[in-house]
Amino acid sequence: MTYRKTDEAISRLTPEQFNVTQQNGTERPFTGDYDQHFEAGIYVDVVSGEPLFASSAKYNSGCGWPAFSKPITSAHVTEHRDASLGMLRTEVRSTHGDSHLGHVFNDGPKELGGMRYCINSAALRFVPKDRMEAEGYGEYLDQVEESQ
Repeated sequence: MTYRKTDEAISRLTPEQFNVTQQNGTERPFTGDYDQHFEAGIYVDVVSGEPLFASSAKYNSGCGWPAFSKPITSAHVTEHRDASLGMLRTEVRSTHGDSHLGHVFNDGPKELGGMRYCINSAALRFVPKDRMEAEGYGEYLDQVEESQ
């Protein structure tokens, strides 16, 4: 499957999705659709469709945004130094869509590897486990657990 940013994909974004993914915005904490969402499946870039995170790596960090311990594959996520807002952080972007996703921190659960990928719901589209094969994500089924 080919993942890329297109004008058509950008035109389908809601104002909040556009602000987050294209203008490096951040949704308000505890307002996103996926903060307390724990269904089995994967989360893909709302712009390019590239697979980003599996439900098996999602946990409730209490930070107000969806949190993941690791990407589904490191090839689809890039990390960049972010010195905005007067602090040093590591921004996370999708590789092919170049969408701003959120930030990664090293304060996650040690038993899950210690990382917390703090991701905006507005940057994501959820693909339920029972739709993954049909939507071309079957190769990632082994990374998805049943609902917790």
